[in-house]
Amino acid sequence: MVPGTPGLARRLACLFYELLLLFAVGFAATWLFFFASGGHGADGPARTLLQVFLLAVFAVYFLWCWLRGGQTLAMKAWGIRLVSASGAGVAPATALVRFALACVLVPPGVGLAWALVDRERQFLHDRLAGTRLVLAPSLVQR
Repeated sequence: MVPGTPGLARRLACLFYELLLLFAVGFAATWLFFFASGGHGADGPARTLLQVFLLAVFAVYFLWCWLRGGQTLAMKAWGIRLVSASGAGVAPATALVRFALACVLVPPGVGLAWALVDRERQFLHDRLAGTRLVLAPSLVQR
């Protein structure tokens, strides 16, 4: 049995929780960056380097979580799991494509608008990457 798709309200709540977690991760990563750079400000090239560093840290966070069970902490809290279109676990290349689409390539809001008209209520970056969000099995069984 394929688990159902989580509702839009659940996914938005998960997104809000994820943003809180990313703020903490980003804060710690920025502190580490400034500590490693000798406390110099992020002006000019250092700013670009900081942005690339933060993107890499976020990529590691998401890929680590998605490849080790299909869930970030926020997704666990809200009972959401990332799977491939077939329902299996996500391959590393697929997870990286999903991350790139969600963070860089799909303009903010477009993925959400797409979910309103998609026949399976999936986000655009999931549709393009060949992934889907489903209810975690622990919640489906309850």
